[in-house]
Amino acid sequence: MYGSRPGVRPVTWRLPQLPFPAMTTPPESGPTLDAASPLPPDIEAADEPTKVPLAIEDWLTVLIMGALALITFANVIVRYFTDSSFAWTEEFSVFLMIMLALVAGSAAVARDRHIRIEYFSESGSMARRKRLAQFGALMIAILFALIGALSIRMVWDDYRFEETTPGIGLPAWWYSIWLPIVSFAIAGRAIGLMVRRGRKTNYKSDDNNSKKGDAK
Repeated sequence: MYGSRPGVRPVTWRLPQLPFPAMTTPPESGPTLDAASPLPPDIEAADEPTKVPLAIEDWLTVLIMGALALITFANVIVRYFTDSSFAWTEEFSVFLMIMLALVAGSAAVARDRHIRIEYFSESGSMARRKRLAQFGALMIAILFALIGALSIRMVWDDYRFEETTPGIGLPAWWYSIWLPIVSFAIAGRAIGLMVRRGRKTNYKSDDNNSKKGDAK
């Protein structure tokens, strides 16, 4: 047992003060959002609701890319072990790449994600931006409707004259028939986008929200 001796003060140990303040986690910049807070105006919704599901283009893109990967991988394996390649891989790969570009273009039109010059599309009054968005969607619809209509004649000529592909000799219309189908699908997506842009009435509120955010 330890006891205190008479006339002896107990020793108290004190830690020296640090020359710098204690480290704390700096607060994150920007507004703090919780589950009940509304999203800022610069955060857009993932996808607008459409009558035709956007999952159609998404799944077609996945299937086409998967088929391209399998065909390319199989061709590389065969060429590595046998010093020769399949005769049909190049023809199928070119067709699938064209289909991938068209299907992805349809998805981009439906989601309004095509490349644009923001100086023209995002400037001016809300009414001007609305008319410009509708005009752009209308031009896309007209363009692909013309492509679809003109390609029908090409498909008919391939079928009537029994044209075959140079690679493996398949009927050419097996490939060309997809051009009018996807072109009319893109035109339909563009018309749907034009209708949705015409129905959108929250341009003014979006502009007010953006001004409030800038003022803060």
